[in-house]
This record gives sequence, structure tokens and C-alpha cells, in this order.
Amino acid sequence: MDWRSLPSLNSLKAFAAVAETRSLSAAGRELNVTHAAISQQIRSLEAFLGLQLVVREGRGVALTPEGERLFEGVSSGFETILETLDDLLQDDVARPLNITMTPSFAISWLMPRINDFRLKHPDIELMLNPSAEVVEFRPGGIDLAIRFGAGNWSGLDAELFLATNFAVVGANCLIGDRKIEKPEDLLDFPWLQEYGTNELAIWMERQGVVPKGKLNITHLPGYMVLEGLRRGDGISATAKTFIEADIEAGNLTVLFEEGVYPGTGYHLVTRPGLKRPPLKAFMAWMRSMRTEQIARTGE
Repeated sequence: MDWRSLPSLNSLKAFAAVAETRSLSAAGRELNVTHAAISQQIRSLEAFLGLQLVVREGRGVALTPEGERLFEGVSSGFETILETLDDLLQDDVARPLNITMTPSFAISWLMPRINDFRLKHPDIELMLNPSAEVVEFRPGGIDLAIRFGAGNWSGLDAELFLATNFAVVGANCLIGDRKIEKPEDLLDFPWLQEYGTNELAIWMERQGVVPKGKLNITHLPGYMVLEGLRRGDGISATAKTFIEADIEAGNLTVLFEEGVYPGTGYHLVTRPGLKRPPLKAFMAWMRSMRTEQIARTGE
């Protein structure tokens, strides 16, 4: 297609609005622009074509024969575009909502609540992908990623959802009566770490700890780390918000705890731009669940 032979889309939209309303002022209101802007677009289109399309008629305007012919073609073209866009949007709404999150977040926060979303939105099909791997956003792929970090992922929108700090915890049956006074005292313990994550390295780096030898680390799926902690299979550095109940029940003991870094926690990560309705509904639901949690626990 020779795009240079076509006038601007804005001038065609202005002309179509004038042809429908037979008024420059009404066309301006339809397109949310001024009367003068519509008039300028019409003059530009007439100059491009070398034809008069609109003439004054009383308080309004009328189309010339050439204008009538153009309006017939333009209106047909815009209707085809609108029908195609509507089909695409309907397909997009029907597409399952694809969400990825860390397994620990899925187990500890999302899955205990997800039935509430299903009851409130039975028409939205979900695809939940608990994975420690960072999945690339592509059109028609992942809609939402729930990830831990500082929220500074380039080219993406990140909304802090759950601020939390890290704590190193272990079961009493493993710790026994050993005195834990400094981070280096933990190096002799076996460690449990979720597949694909690096919480242990992050925590040690922040504490300035440099292991002298190879650490005894077992990498496990997220759902197995908590059970291993409770059994005393090892200690772990994990988001404290997910183990509060075990700490309060006395199943786990906090060995070290760091403060909450501003902006650090679990974020709702999306691509920039408009969000399709199922995604907006899911994010709104998550915020409402978080609000309920704060009201109930104060955290």
C-alpha cells in the first residue's frame, strides 16, 4: 500500500464526524477537540484531495457530491476497523488470564484465597504458573507476574503489593541450645532454599558474610521448604510474612531478622499500557484481599 497517497487519519476522522453530525461544533464535541480544530482538519483534507467536500448550509454544513462519495467509503472503512477491533478485544477477553508467581507466594498467599476470586469471577479462566524462573512478557503470554524485589524492573510497571523483610529461621529441634550470636554462626547449619531463588546469597551479602567453604544447601520446590523447616531439615532465609503463623505457634524460631527496605517486597508486575478487563479484575481483587488482611491483622 502506498501510504503517502492517503490523507491523515485525523483528517478522515474529523470529516466522518462532520458528515455524521452535519455540524462542525457537534463534530468537535464528538472528538473532544475545538470547532477550529475540526475546521482546520477539513481544510487540510480538501487541500490534500484538491476537492471541496463540505459547504455551509444554514447553521450547519452539507456534503458536496464528492463529499458524499468519500463519506460512503470512509464510513464503511471505519465500520470494518471497529468490527475487527471488537473481534480482537472479544478474543482477548476470552483468553485465559496467565499469571506467574514464585511458588512460595503461591502456596503461602495466593492459593488459600484463590477460591474467593473464582466465586466472584466465574467467567474468568485462570492459568497459574508457580515458578521461580523470570518469565519474559510477550503479547498474548504472561499477563501478570508477582515477584519479589525492589520494583525497579526496566520497561515494566511494578506496583508494591506486599512489603516484607527477610528472616533466617529454623526449628527448635535443629537449633537446640546452640547460641546464635552472629551471622557466621549459621554457616555450619544445613540450608534449605527454594529452586531458582537466591535469598541465601542475598542475605549473606547484606550481612557481609563470606563463607570459607562450600555450604550445605539443599534446593527444593517451594512447597517443600516450609515442611523441611518444620521438620528441622535445615534453616532458611525467607520472607517473614509467610511464616508468621509458624513463628507465633512456636514451630519456628527467628535467628536473624533484617528491617524492611523501602519499596522492597512482592510486586504486581505488568507490561505498560492498557490492561485487559480480566487482568484489571484480578488486580483489584488482590488489592481488596490485601486490604482485608491489613484490617484483620494490622500488617
